[in-house]
Amino acid sequence: MLKNSKNLALSKILDIEKIKTVNNPIDKAHGLPNECYISSEYLKFEREWVFKNKWVVIGVGNSVPHPGDAKPYNLLGIPLIIIRDKEKKIRVFHNVCSHRGFKLLDEPCSLKNVLRCPYHSWAYDLEGKLVATPHIGGLNIHETRKFDKSKSNLKEARSKVWMDMVFININNNEIEFDEYIKPLEDRWSKFISKEDQNLLVHSNDYGYFNLDVKSNWKFAIENYCESYHLPTIHPELNKISNISDHYHIQGLPNRFAGQGSDKYSRPVKENKIFNNFPNWPKDLKKKAEYIALFPNVMIGLHIDHFYTFWLEPISINETKEHLEIYYIGEESANSKELKSMRKKNAKFWKEVMTEDIKAIEGMQEGRDSPIYNGGNFSPVMDNSTHQFHKWIANNLTKG
Repeated sequence: MLKNSKNLALSKILDIEKIKTVNNPIDKAHGLPNECYISSEYLKFEREWVFKNKWVVIGVGNSVPHPGDAKPYNLLGIPLIIIRDKEKKIRVFHNVCSHRGFKLLDEPCSLKNVLRCPYHSWAYDLEGKLVATPHIGGLNIHETRKFDKSKSNLKEARSKVWMDMVFININNNEIEFDEYIKPLEDRWSKFISKEDQNLLVHSNDYGYFNLDVKSNWKFAIENYCESYHLPTIHPELNKISNISDHYHIQGLPNRFAGQGSDKYSRPVKENKIFNNFPNWPKDLKKKAEYIALFPNVMIGLHIDHFYTFWLEPISINETKEHLEIYYIGEESANSKELKSMRKKNAKFWKEVMTEDIKAIEGMQEGRDSPIYNGGNFSPVMDNSTHQFHKWIANNLTKG
């Protein structure tokens, strides 16, 4: 019944038959229909059945590095707060006071002990417990038997931090995160161990940039999944990571897809080098992998650095892209000696990601064409992108 009512609602926005063709074999499939990229009504549907249902990245732990650090985030109109409590655990709460629904936090800040509502001064500790209700029983009467504070704590969203990425599952209906991420961890176990993950340190000087893009968020994922565009969009990148040296990655069960390179060459050429992952096999030192973990994060794994490129959907045709760069150990991440190398590395990746904007904004403009059929796939070069289209299609139509 849920599936039928869900598909009925979707059919009012687009032709369900067009969605079904996405699941055909790649040589007979078409991509997602135009409405998935240009309809604001569709985006509301996607918010309900993708962004609230799945494990979604909303930031990184490094953005709240100290106990008491708090940062608001808006997920397609859903107000949230990322906060690090006194035990250094990252939590995500709905950014709304339990009293009168006032939005608690507008700007990043550092809290001492409590998060206080600007409206009536109700206060919550860093674990979300309601600890103060000024004048609730009348002037200067701050407690009353008629009100149980324990039933009005902040509502916490299910969350998990992995490789410093903060994932949430708002509807609390997805499988356990450890199970969800296991296929990717298993794949990468040949490069890095779980202990190696703890060696990652965010660069504080050249470890972050963001880009505003006039396109739907899905185009960034589709573009990232394939290497087909390397010679035309990334001529400099193609010199150090040639299209002929790339291979496709299709993570099954269908949770991620992407590409890898057999001949990764460090973009920064200097006498000094960044630390390498200690357990990275010598015979794989030129390997690098670029994986989109659905729905909204793109990851680059190299022997000497790691990045996450997560997407913040703003509207049907606006996206903010956030890139976070990590190195192995504090010396590589923040020492003065390697600062110029980090600057060059960040500059290189910013240039690459900026080149992609031309591609994804061009696709957005093309989607206004009424004769476009959703696109045709190369049966050799577009397998990973097809995987992402199928992931979206199945999450839209299945109960």
